[in-house]
Amino acid sequence: MKTHEEPDVNEVNKESRWYLYLIENKLGQLYTGITTDPARRIAQHRGEKPGGAKALKGKSPLAFRAIFELNSKSDAAKLECRIKKLSRVQKDKIIQTGLLPLTSTEEPSPSSTLRAIRQVQHL
Repeated sequence: MKTHEEPDVNEVNKESRWYLYLIENKLGQLYTGITTDPARRIAQHRGEKPGGAKALKGKSPLAFRAIFELNSKSDAAKLECRIKKLSRVQKDKIIQTGLLPLTSTEEPSPSSTLRAIRQVQHL
């Protein structure tokens, strides 16, 4: 009789973590996306691994401007959609403040934000 093995808690938690990120390309343009593994995803976008976004092809160097940890894929996808509709000035404000809008309003506010897990300075 086979014994039932419990799943590795770290693996379960790892898969439930979703990240929303903003990447800047060599032209100064921002790209917004979501992933479960930011390091893998930027390697894909840079062409180091297969699967990068066509919008970023040939636009390296690429650099993370901000990465945010979210509770679910659904939350990440909803915020990705909202952020893609924002102006460059509004996206820059998100990068500078580390605050994400949680409502359909354009401006992020401290009362409706998610914790920025990583803020990367523009070089």
